[in-house]
Formats: sequence, C-alpha cells, structure tokens
Amino acid sequence: MAQTQKKQQDMGTGDVKKLLLQLMIPAVVAQVVNLLYNIVDRIYIGHIPETGSMALTGVGVCLPIIMVISAFAALMAFGGAPRASIAEGRGDLKESERIMGNSFTMLVAVSVVLTVVFLVFAEPMLRIFGASDNTIGYALNYMRIYALGTIFVQVTLGMNAYITAQGFTVVGMKTVLIGAILNTVLDPIFILPWGFDMGAGGAGLATFLSNCVACLYFFVLLFIKRGNTFVCIDPKKLSFQKDIVSGVCAVGIPASIQNLLNVTGMTILNNFSSSYGASAVAAIGICQKIYMVPMYISQGISQGVMPLISYTFSSNNIPRMKHAVSFARKAALTIIISVALLFFLFPGFWVELFMKDATIVEYGSHLLRRFCMGLPFLSIDFLAVGVFQAVGMGRESLLFAILRKVVLEIPALFILNALFGLYGLASAQFCAEVILATAAILVLRKLFKRLEESVPAPQEG
Repeated sequence: MAQTQKKQQDMGTGDVKKLLLQLMIPAVVAQVVNLLYNIVDRIYIGHIPETGSMALTGVGVCLPIIMVISAFAALMAFGGAPRASIAEGRGDLKESERIMGNSFTMLVAVSVVLTVVFLVFAEPMLRIFGASDNTIGYALNYMRIYALGTIFVQVTLGMNAYITAQGFTVVGMKTVLIGAILNTVLDPIFILPWGFDMGAGGAGLATFLSNCVACLYFFVLLFIKRGNTFVCIDPKKLSFQKDIVSGVCAVGIPASIQNLLNVTGMTILNNFSSSYGASAVAAIGICQKIYMVPMYISQGISQGVMPLISYTFSSNNIPRMKHAVSFARKAALTIIISVALLFFLFPGFWVELFMKDATIVEYGSHLLRRFCMGLPFLSIDFLAVGVFQAVGMGRESLLFAILRKVVLEIPALFILNALFGLYGLASAQFCAEVILATAAILVLRKLFKRLEESVPAPQEG
C-alpha cells in the first residue's frame, strides 16, 4: 500500500501547483487523444476520392449518437468517481470498491440496452439527427459497426474516471493512448482505396477494434491487482445496490443530461444548417470537431483537478481547495485562449485538414471564428461544474446543464438563425457561455464562502 499512501500524502500536503500539473496534464492528454478517435476518422474519410464530401457529412450526423453513448458513460463516471474519491479520502477503501463495483455493473447493463436500441433504430435516429437520402448510407455503414462496440466504449470511458479520480492520471492516459494509436494505424488501412476500401464502414471498424483492445487492457488493470497501487474492483462486489446506485445517479445524472442536451443542440444545429445545403452541413460538422479539441482540453483540466478537490473537501482543507481551483482556472484560461487564437487566426488551415473543397473551407473558416469566441468562457464553466461534481453538488451541476442548453443556447439558435442565417448559428454558444461563466464565478464564490463559514480550515502542511 506504499504507493497509495504516498498518493494520499501528496493530495493532503504536496505542492498544489506541482500536484495539479501531474494530475491535469495526463488528463488533458487522455481527453484530446480520446477525441482523436473521431478526428482521425473524419480526416481520412474527407480524403476519399469522389465520395469524401458526402461520406464526411454522413459520418458527421453520427456524432449525436456517439454523444449519447458518452452521456451514459458520464453518468457512472462523474457520478461515481468523485464519491469513490471522497470515500478514499476518508480512508474507507471498502466503500470505494463498492461504488466502483456497482458502477461497473450498471455500465455493462446500460451498454447492452443501448447496443440493441442503436442497431434496431439506427436509420430513424440518424434521420432525426440530420441525415438525408444522399448521406444516410454512409451514416448507417459507420454507425452499425460503431454501435457493436458500445460496451467497450462505455467501460473504457466510464471506468477510466475511477483510476483518474484516485490521482493515477498517467495510468488513465495510457489506457486511452493504446486505443487511439491503434485507431490511427487502422483507419487508412480500412478506409482508403489502397487498403480494404471500406470507406465510412472502415472507420467504424477501426474504432470498434481499437476500443476492444483498450477495454481489454483496462479490464486487466481494474481486476488484477498489481502491487495495490490503486483501488481495484472486487469481483464479489459486482452487484446492484440501491443505496450506491441512487447516490451515483444523484451526482452523475446532471453530467449525463448535459451530454444529452448537447445532442439536442447538435440536432437542432444540423437541421438548421441542412437548409443551407450539404456544404454547410459538412462545414458545421468539421467546425464542431475542431471546437471539441479545446472543449476536451477544458474537460481534461476539470477532470484533473477533481481528485484534489474531492480529497481536500472530504478532509475539510478549504484553503487548499481554493488554491487548487484558482490555479486550475488560470491554467485553463491560458491554454484555451492560446488554442482559440490559433483557430481564430488560421481557420482555413484547420478546416482544410478535413476537406479541401473551396466552398466548405470558406463556410468553415467563417463559422470556426464564431465558434472560438466562446471558448474562454466555456473553460470557466467546465471547471465550475467539475468542482460541483467533485463535492457531490449534483443539483448545481444539473442547473448549469439546463441553463446552458435549454434556457440559453437552444433559444439563441432559433433567434440567431432567423436574424443572421448560417453564421448566426455559430454565435449561439458564445452568447450562452458568457452568461454561464458569469453565473459560475458567482456560484463558486458563494460555495467557498459557505464552506469557510461552516468548516474550520486546517493549516497547510
């Protein structure tokens, strides 16, 4: 247990900046690498001779379904991992194992249901998400293969959070890296004419096989204890216990709803953009993927800081908790503003990585600049929601999820589309994030004030 004890000592008394960098960097890398699964797919698909544009548009409308899969993984990840981390901070490793075991059982059960639903109702769902007669074939070829790997995606995404929450972010990063590297190697072999020439279906197969391998490696990590470096799953605790599951859902449902609401927003965005033609749909899809890079970086920073927030919260070390949040906020803004500037100044370069069609590049360049404007505010919002999840404030997380999409962004899509057309659609997120970031700062200040008043703060070690 030496390594586990050292990890707990670092959480309690180690240098905050050094510790957060050790936690955040692998978490950010893991998030961005995980995104590469879809980005690499689309880059190769966009370069298929003659049919690349239609194939890219078809695969682009599959993104909402992929987000649904991620949403249910987030239910167990963000609902259970902080609770497991808080239990570990109290020294209750048995409770942490119980939470992990129940979460794993739920992930497997949900995966089976989702796989059946996606295979049976693939076509009508893709139609709802914006697929047309010209693109539905490509979308189905990709989605039906991808859906078969739902259980592997769910387990890898959902349970990786439990290793990360214990502070072992490098281990979590390696798990994701294995799948992403394999996917990058397999994509051109399965997709392009010089290989198996499977097109969009080849991208789905490459992702399916990569997730299988990543999940197998992850399964070994979780179920075979190697020096007790972190809390693993006890096979005897793979059960469904109402008290555990209800507690996990109370915190995790807001994160899951946030992803599902993102799907709603993407569906509305895709349907609005379809009225401007296939090139507009392809451009929107490309910009969404590029936008997800800084978004996933923000998520990685949020996930990286969560273990320390949970630990300091459980040990009533509020000054250390505030120090962690302050440093994470500065780091997030510095990184995200830098990335946003790269996208804003050279939008055509990034769009051309996916597709060199002149019309799509022109649309995409204008759209990407508008998407980028809200990124700094998005990073603040993600960090705040991460803090809420880390301390078990599920109600606040849910409120922010509803506020972002239902109250702010979705109405803005309708209004800005009517006023400014296609380019107005890309400004909706900016309008929402400015308001949301302001609210996040105010709520965080109230949270820390309440904690400081109710808990005597211990001195830094």
